[in-house]
Amino acid sequence: MRIGLNLKGLAYENVPVELRWKDSDHETDAFRALNPQTNVPVLEVGNEQLQQSLAILEYLDRIQPAPPLVPADALGRARAWSIALHVACEIQSLNNLRVQRYLINELKLPDTVLSPWQLHWITVGFDAIEQQLASSSYTGTYCHGNTPTIADCCLVPQVYNARRPVVGADMARWPTIARIYDTCMQHPAFDAAQPKNQPGFESPALH
Repeated sequence: MRIGLNLKGLAYENVPVELRWKDSDHETDAFRALNPQTNVPVLEVGNEQLQQSLAILEYLDRIQPAPPLVPADALGRARAWSIALHVACEIQSLNNLRVQRYLINELKLPDTVLSPWQLHWITVGFDAIEQQLASSSYTGTYCHGNTPTIADCCLVPQVYNARRPVVGADMARWPTIARIYDTCMQHPAFDAAQPKNQPGFESPALH
């Protein structure tokens, strides 16, 4: 969401929500009142609260069409959404905090399963996306063409997650993804959205 807001040049107030293994900010009654889904991010617009990153990015594209986050042509639009959805639905959703907690707290698996679990699903997802990007003439400086799209907004945070020491993904396996990530990180909108540049940032731990 932050990347999209930055790309659009929209002003916003950034309120940190720290996700912790225990007593996490997103599970408080105050946050649940904003978002019954108890996940992040949430975008408050007046008296309304919008949830889910992809829905928020779509909203931003509607209210501020330029620069567009989704290509104008039908084929390009579908391709950008395909990459974004693959990250959001096939990778991130399997590696989020609630899944990790369930593995440890409910299934009683040892902590040592978390790193290989995350790396496995990132590898499965990145292998597919790398092939999709490397084999297409539509891939440019970014995932689709030479301007950032919703695909880059989703891919970059997942690469950040993959590169964390606790996951330990070797990005050399996915040279096209790595190149696009490096390009994105040279863009001010992506750099400003990095976790380390947010108020109150602390390097995340395994638990």
